Amino acid sequence: MVLTAPEAGDGFADRLRSASLSITTAAQEEATAQDLLAAAQADYGRLIGVLYAEGFYGGVIRIRVDGQEAASIPPLRAPSEIRKIDITVERNAPFVFSTARVMPLAPETALPPEFAPGNRAKGDLIGEATRSSIAAWRASGHAKALVAEQTIIADHADSTLFADISLDPGPRLRFGRLLLAEESRDSHVRPERIRDIAGLPTGRQFSPKELDEAAARLRRSGAFRSVVMIEADRPNADGSLDITARVSDAKPRRLGFGAELASLEGLTLSGFWLHRNLFGGAERLRLDAMIGGIGGDSGGEDYRLGARFDRPATLHPDTGLFLLAVVEGNDEPDYTESKVEVGGGFTRIFSQELRGEAGISYRYSDIDDDLGRRELQHLLFPASLTWDKRNDPLNATSGHFIDVTLTPFIGLDDNSGDGVRMFADARHYRSFGDGDRFTLAGRAQIGSVAGPSVGEIPADMLFYSGGAGTVRGQDYQSLGVDLAPGVTVGGRAFVGFSGEFRATVTDKIQAVAFADTGFVGQDALGTGRGDWHSGAGIGARYFTPVGPIRVDIATPLGDKVGEDLEIYIGIGQAF
Repeated sequence: MVLTAPEAGDGFADRLRSASLSITTAAQEEATAQDLLAAAQADYGRLIGVLYAEGFYGGVIRIRVDGQEAASIPPLRAPSEIRKIDITVERNAPFVFSTARVMPLAPETALPPEFAPGNRAKGDLIGEATRSSIAAWRASGHAKALVAEQTIIADHADSTLFADISLDPGPRLRFGRLLLAEESRDSHVRPERIRDIAGLPTGRQFSPKELDEAAARLRRSGAFRSVVMIEADRPNADGSLDITARVSDAKPRRLGFGAELASLEGLTLSGFWLHRNLFGGAERLRLDAMIGGIGGDSGGEDYRLGARFDRPATLHPDTGLFLLAVVEGNDEPDYTESKVEVGGGFTRIFSQELRGEAGISYRYSDIDDDLGRRELQHLLFPASLTWDKRNDPLNATSGHFIDVTLTPFIGLDDNSGDGVRMFADARHYRSFGDGDRFTLAGRAQIGSVAGPSVGEIPADMLFYSGGAGTVRGQDYQSLGVDLAPGVTVGGRAFVGFSGEFRATVTDKIQAVAFADTGFVGQDALGTGRGDWHSGAGIGARYFTPVGPIRVDIATPLGDKVGEDLEIYIGIGQAF
């Protein structure tokens, strides 16, 4: 296969090769002579499309199959064997716009700046200018804006292109009814709930953005495998435009399992059962179970049983109701705690990247630590805000993630204090190199508990450092606050920093180097007793369809560097 094209250092020849069906077909071992001839004849249109896209309207394309022009060979008389295909492309002089006009334009229409007289007349610019102009009219409520007339003339004598596009904006429309496609009426989600969840603003001016948001709400509910919103061909007599929703149910039930292994903390097993449409209104019920510390040396075994019920579109299409119940037991190096928590609240979706949650819950805690045994009862008012702009939650290579939680709490008995707990987790990712082969990932965590004394706060609301989630290489929750000889408790302040350098070795394997450091302080502002510790190590990631399998080996930094090694195995990046 030979392709001859002008080499101008602008990648033009590469674009031709990418577009050529002949080159692609010739690389297939099973390709027949008939396949090759069909590909060669199709290449005329494909290659001229590349020429037009780059502003070359006087180009010449020759495709010879064993010396004969491919276009002259009857498809039904293909040779039994094809030994050689020669493709020659002459692009000749580039054309420039003599006229570049799209009219009329909606207010604030943003045309490509290159779409102007005197500039290279790339064919793609005409399409881009037309699409952006129609999109601007649609954003202004003119849902049926279209091209009324177009005049495009190539003057080969002057190497100029005349492009004049006339648009018909049509009337400004309002949203009409949300209808269900015939096949969607078999959905197990009730029609009125589909409309509630979509939240189509009937009566309001048509907006493509709000139409996309209605579709996003239906997808976000998790009850549907696919969602398509179809605009009616013609508006109603009252100036409204009906929308038809075509939805397909997802499987109502889902079962999942997870496992994570650390050399000191032992094995952690988790699983969940999920129902996506419990009562026919896209209500979600999720049951979780976890047991950790199996075979570990970081206390005893931990367990957690939880249930959460979510109902979308409660009070508002972007507001959901949730109810939860949790029974949990933690046998940690410095304390044991059993707790029961029940509560509920609301979630709010502000945008695709920003969401919040606020609620109220009752919590009972039975704690045994170096301060003695005690029972606490609290009323919690947790509120959180999450801003997630990562390109991939399981393997982010760009973007950032910020999660902030504020939990005021009130003690309900004499042993329990009033106060507030704050915790923030911020992560940032930046990639560079060929194909973004290298990624720098950074994480900062900060926490504080203000108000009561340490003994009046549930043990797991205090802060410890060490282990997979804070400082790898250090023993799990090995850093707390030593109030007196033999008395160690969690701190009321925490700061942690982590950094990773990730290098892609192959399509499936990634090498990682990392360092973590953490501080735990006695008082809410980090004053009083407190200490730092750090760890570092190397790791590997093996990419699978469900996410990267993670293996990290870490050592503490300081006096024990290189003496103690901890191994961590799990699914997904460390952060």
